[in-house]
Amino acid sequence: MATYFEDYQVGLVERFGHYAVTRDEVLRFATAFDPQPFHLDDQAAAGTHFGRLAASGWHTCSMTMRMMVDHWQEQGMQSLGSPGVDNLLWLKPVYPGDTLSVQAEWLELRASRSRPTMGIARVRHTTFNQHEEPVARFEGLVMLDRRP
Repeated sequence: MATYFEDYQVGLVERFGHYAVTRDEVLRFATAFDPQPFHLDDQAAAGTHFGRLAASGWHTCSMTMRMMVDHWQEQGMQSLGSPGVDNLLWLKPVYPGDTLSVQAEWLELRASRSRPTMGIARVRHTTFNQHEEPVARFEGLVMLDRRP
């Protein structure tokens, strides 16, 4: 079943996802996209405020995005992409062995002024680790098809 802009409401809170963070994936992502020593080397990471090998914040965002897409595709969301995010914060380190999940809170819904077949939502996404500690937060803008 498809879900459209009109199927969402301000105040809706959704909790979803289950993503197991692996050491191999942390190293692969960091090698390709964020090759800082605390993302690549146990000894180097041990001497930092992280205390041990930590995932890149950009990797955390990517894992969050995967959970979001999986969840909303299961719902049949008619997403048209996103023009961006605001207020991105990495609140706590993410480590190999952590398990992540996401909470999405729908903050704002408005019809597009320039495209009447599109609606725009502002959604606050918070990523949690297995201890229910928030590790990342951002507000995403989501462009959605309006009901035909």
